[in-house]
Amino acid sequence: MNNNPNEIQASTTSMEEIVELCKRRGFIFHSSEIYGGLQGVYDYGPLGVELKNNLKNAWWKDMVHKRDDIEGLDSSILTHHMTLKYSGHEDTFSDPMVDCKKCKARLRADLLKDNACNNCGSKELTQAREFNLMFKCAFGPVQQDKDFVYLRPETAQSIFINFKNVLNTTARKLPFGIAQIGKSFRNEITARNFIFRTREFEQMEIEFFVKKDQAQSWHEQWIQNRLAWWQKQGLKKENLKLQHASIEDLAHYSSSTVDILYNFPHGFDELEGIANRSDYDLAAHSKNNNQLNIDATVQHNQDSNTALVFKDNDSPEVTPYVIEPSAGVDRGILAILTEAYTKESVGDGKERTVLKLAEHLAPYKIAVIPLARNNEKIVQKAQELASTIREYGTGRIKYEDSGNVGKSYRRHDEIGTPLCVTVDFETFEGDNETVTIRDRDTMLQKRIAICELLNLVEKGKFNNLF
Repeated sequence: MNNNPNEIQASTTSMEEIVELCKRRGFIFHSSEIYGGLQGVYDYGPLGVELKNNLKNAWWKDMVHKRDDIEGLDSSILTHHMTLKYSGHEDTFSDPMVDCKKCKARLRADLLKDNACNNCGSKELTQAREFNLMFKCAFGPVQQDKDFVYLRPETAQSIFINFKNVLNTTARKLPFGIAQIGKSFRNEITARNFIFRTREFEQMEIEFFVKKDQAQSWHEQWIQNRLAWWQKQGLKKENLKLQHASIEDLAHYSSSTVDILYNFPHGFDELEGIANRSDYDLAAHSKNNNQLNIDATVQHNQDSNTALVFKDNDSPEVTPYVIEPSAGVDRGILAILTEAYTKESVGDGKERTVLKLAEHLAPYKIAVIPLARNNEKIVQKAQELASTIREYGTGRIKYEDSGNVGKSYRRHDEIGTPLCVTVDFETFEGDNETVTIRDRDTMLQKRIAICELLNLVEKGKFNNLF
């Protein structure tokens, strides 16, 4: 794959189109909008929360349920300040910022063009200063300087400090991993590009613990695994590329990092990072880490009460290397919406907007539509059918009676519903009750017996109807 992130133009779908659709159809709202909004903070609406949960469920199913070498974790958001002291965050988790003396804008120093303000072009800038990105919070009923915690800036550290707990309660052998999905918080100075860079975000992260001599091999395996997984979620291969981080761009803990880039509306940018974190993390949080045989350079830890090492039978203790596939849920949502957003001509100069989402990600799986909303028999049958389908646990099933059938089809095209089922006058003709089913992507329609439809839904095979 090409490693130049600027060689191919950005997606033909604009950010404005995505933002407008998200608000109008109830995917994503600007948080606290009635009070002017919080910059870089967003709320997921009725359709957005379904899409988000479907993506997280797909990740958990594939990364945890389908594997026999990964355990799950759900740790606290409030983080002991010692955790982030010894991880290095207190010293390194900051951005160099400058202020423009003319327009008063605050800008990241490393993103300036020609040492001029990106907002007004002035070169009257202050010296760069470091701004810490972590949210610091008082802890306990009496506020004292020493009684504070952080809102975690990443989910990784809570996995590392629970390494021994998981190891002791599961009797795992190397290699094995710990997976977590959860919220993280960073006081981004320049939150931008909708939900791509926000101050409150969600991560899907694995810390995979291996022996040193296996680290390179596992790093490559996880790169290919994660690249294939995103394609399984509907992202086209040509819109994905790999970028190897240069030595200058590596995080202080990393010996090698490869980013999966996606062609977002603003151009190719990071969707997920897969890092070889060496033995830095477990060593950093270990008691008496100055006595460990490690490769990483860490500060002497005098506060931890345990050594985060692995010992197998008669083998000597080792501090495992860590391979970390870390993906942003919100960035995943933005990539999936960008990929799925499609405008098509339907003839007679008309156009439709359709979200061609993978079926397992779609907020609504099936929409059940009564052809005539004033016909009690048709309405009752449609409501009964929707209720019956819900019992199979397929996902959200929508009873749709907000407009005529044509408008209902267009609405569900736009929000990505794979299948529409219409109860009409023909439903009650003949020995078997039938319905009209319509495919989202092809707009093909056909009649099918209700009993056959329910049989396929029960087996989870309704997506094979066309």
